[in-house]
Amino acid sequence: MSQNVHTFSSAKLVEMKKYYQDFLDENPQGALFRARTKNAVITAYNSGKVLFQGANPDIEINKWVKQNKVKKIQVHPEKLNNVLTRTHIGSDESGTGDYFGPVTAAAVYITEAQISELKKMGIQDSKLIKDDIIRALSKKIVEMNIPYSLLILPNEKYNQLQSKGWSQGKMKAMLHHHVIDNMIKKINPHNYEGIIIDQFCLPHVYKNYLASENKFVHSKTHFLTKAEHHSVAVATASVIARASFLKEMDKLSHLSGYSLLKGASNKVDRLIAQIMREKGLEYLNKIAKTHFANTEKANNYL
Repeated sequence: MSQNVHTFSSAKLVEMKKYYQDFLDENPQGALFRARTKNAVITAYNSGKVLFQGANPDIEINKWVKQNKVKKIQVHPEKLNNVLTRTHIGSDESGTGDYFGPVTAAAVYITEAQISELKKMGIQDSKLIKDDIIRALSKKIVEMNIPYSLLILPNEKYNQLQSKGWSQGKMKAMLHHHVIDNMIKKINPHNYEGIIIDQFCLPHVYKNYLASENKFVHSKTHFLTKAEHHSVAVATASVIARASFLKEMDKLSHLSGYSLLKGASNKVDRLIAQIMREKGLEYLNKIAKTHFANTEKANNYL
C-alpha cells in the first residue's frame, strides 16, 4: 500500500471534506476528517497536511493537486521504431511487487549492432525468464561490456522514504531518473536515438514526481507500455535489475537465516509470522517492505 502527503489551505480542506462526505470514516486522533474510497484512504489534519494511502492514491491526489501541463508526447510509429531499432537507452526495475528484498533499477545503453545479438541470446522481459537463466544472461551481458547503470534501494531506506510519504511510484521514478542520469554520464559523448522507460505511471505523474525533488525528465525520453516487449535495451535492463534483486535476496536470506520467498503470497505471510515470533516486528524493516498488506495478514498466523 503506497502513501503520499500533500499540504492544502483551510478552504481547500473544507471543500475536500464536502466532496468526500459520502465516504467519511471514523476520525483518528488529531484528524479533521478521514474518507475511504475504492482508490485510497484520505486523512486530513488541521495543519493542512493530507495523507493519501491505498492501492491507487494518485487517482485521488490528481483531483486536488494542480498538475503542470505537460506537452503530450506524440511519437509517430516510424520515429518510435527508429528509436527501438537503433542505438538507445532503456531502463527497468525489479522487486516492487516482492514483500522481501530491495527495489533494484537498471539502465542500459544498447547499440544498433548489439540488438540482434541480444535477441539471439534470448533477452526478453525478465518476468518471462526463470531465475537460473536470468543469472546466466546477466553474466553474458557483463561479458559483452555493455554499458549499464545499476542502483539498489535497500529495505531500510525504502521503509524510511515510505514513512515520509513517498509512494512506491515516486521511488520508482527517482530510481529510473538516477540510473538514466548515471548512464548518460557514463557513455558521454556517445550519441543515442532516444531513451525508453517502461511506463509504470502517466508521463505527467512521472514528471511531477521528479519535479518534487527538483529533477527533470531527460530529453529524448519516451514512455512505452510493456516496453520490455519492444525495446531490447529495456529488456536487457530488466534482466540486469532482476539478477541484482536475486543476488540481494540471496544475501538477505544468508544474513537473516531464512529462505526468503519472492512475491507476496500466503506462504510469505506465514514466513513473516515466523520471523515476527523469532526476531520481532522491527527486524522486518531490514529485509522487507513493511507497508505491504502482508505484514498485517501475518498476524493471522501468530
